[in-house]
Amino acid sequence: MELAAEQRGQENPAGSVARPGSAGGAAAAAEAPPGAPFDLGSLYNAPPEADSPEGAARVDRDATETRQVFTEIKRVIVGQDHLIERLLVALLARGHILLEGVPGLAKTLAIKTVAQVAGGTFRRIQFTPDLVPADLVGTRVYNQRSGEFGVELGPVFANLLLADEINRAPAKVQSALLEVMQERQVTIGGQSYAVPDPFLVLATQNPIENEGTYQLPEAQVDRFMFKTVVGYPNLREELVIVDRATEAPPRLRTLLTPERMVHLQREADAVSVDARVRQYAVYLVAATRQPDLFDLAHLKRYVNFGASPRASINLILGSRALALLRGRSYVLPQDVWSIAPDVLRHRIILSYEALAEDVTPEMVVEEVVRKIPLPQLGLPGEAGSPYQQEHVLPANTAQVAQEQRRWGLLRRSRKGPPADGGAARGAGGDGRAGNGAAGWGAAGHQGGAG
Repeated sequence: MELAAEQRGQENPAGSVARPGSAGGAAAAAEAPPGAPFDLGSLYNAPPEADSPEGAARVDRDATETRQVFTEIKRVIVGQDHLIERLLVALLARGHILLEGVPGLAKTLAIKTVAQVAGGTFRRIQFTPDLVPADLVGTRVYNQRSGEFGVELGPVFANLLLADEINRAPAKVQSALLEVMQERQVTIGGQSYAVPDPFLVLATQNPIENEGTYQLPEAQVDRFMFKTVVGYPNLREELVIVDRATEAPPRLRTLLTPERMVHLQREADAVSVDARVRQYAVYLVAATRQPDLFDLAHLKRYVNFGASPRASINLILGSRALALLRGRSYVLPQDVWSIAPDVLRHRIILSYEALAEDVTPEMVVEEVVRKIPLPQLGLPGEAGSPYQQEHVLPANTAQVAQEQRRWGLLRRSRKGPPADGGAARGAGGDGRAGNGAAGWGAAGHQGGAG
């Protein structure tokens, strides 16, 4: 974009911030005088950290077990591989997950199926406007026979808690979940009670209804590791769904136990993370708060508040669990890239200007992940460009590419019509995002390459 190009042209070579992945970043950081800007690329030039053969063999066994869980869930859920993978990642990473989608997309069914296959205690709460906090966490009850007060624990005391249509309850009910989601305990009458281990909240919400719903508090939204958007199935998948609806449902096997799930969570904690991968995760989150440090100054007026440090933590925890699911004992930058939209989209608070111009958090996240380059570790299975192998981001669809072209036209209309009088197109001539597209301006990102 023009603004980003002007900023790059005015940079002082002696005092500018080094680009991530640039050559000589480590040397520049070592020679930087006190008070100089932090070298963002200093950790990208270190050699990869070694991985032990014992850890690789152990993770391979665990990955085989989790693949069996995935296959068992697929006996009920058609398609939605991205959704199932995120549910399993949340289980292994001890993270809560929020599913958003229109009715009829098997959100509740997917959660119930995962709970049945994973084992442990399962409770479901149908959120309604007349709920009170005691309906969730429990309360003190007077016993007439003994003449004393006793504690009646609520349905949150389970391994897997389904909060169905969570946005239908008012703020006082949502606040009751803050303590249990973060600290895994509930305080009733001055006494704290720990919930079972493992404990996960799996919530659903409908984005198209406004009557009888309440906006979730930001403090609660930030406690969800993932916010996964569930989409419609394709035609072939919908035909299979219709065929299965006319048959008897399969009898699922319970393949895990709470004790085994805790063991897998500890195995995920043991997955190694290179220092450059950790720094890459921090770059992604910091770019939502300080976009001007990453030549993304055009995002500043659209974002009131960026992602919190909890997003950086969840990027690492989630990428560890994802690496375990994919049979690796080490995290690749592509793992962080893959879960970045689900970790960041609900933590970005947009400005009124963004709402007026139909800017979505997904568009902001897309710009960030396209701008920050992935470090090259030289590890097995590493991809040169994840955009060519995985289709997770909205930028991989033609619909968003058209939306980005509309953005380019809106931006240029403020400064007058384009010089050629035609639609704004990228250098490739096809106007697609990722090939120098008009989108947010060619100067705003690096052509979509990681």
